[in-house]
Amino acid sequence: MKTINQLGIYLDHASANLIDFNANDKDNQSVMSEFDMQDKHETLQRSESEMHHKEQNKQRAYFKKIATLVIGYNELVLFGPTTAKTELLHFLQKDNSFAKIKMEAENTNKMNLQQQEVFVRDYFKKFDFKNS
Repeated sequence: MKTINQLGIYLDHASANLIDFNANDKDNQSVMSEFDMQDKHETLQRSESEMHHKEQNKQRAYFKKIATLVIGYNELVLFGPTTAKTELLHFLQKDNSFAKIKMEAENTNKMNLQQQEVFVRDYFKKFDFKNS
């Protein structure tokens, strides 16, 4: 029987928590976006279009960092309170490297780490139950 690797990612535009459903050690990873309020303030002083361009480049780099950590998983749930989960979903769907990964985005409220872990556990347990 093939092992299914499942990953939950709770994210917003500033950070992402990667929660491996199959990991026993519960050693979750975090990825931080490099675009911060100081960048925004400095670039806004020069021009809004420059700020937007810089923000897009940093967001692309942030999503690429996350994407490198997703490789090797079969199922992925993206969740969180902002549109970042949908933006990452579209980013991954555009890349054929991720075509075989089952991906879904779920709207949630803001959560602490323990709530995120419970969400991932409940999500994949419910999902496995539906498919058995």
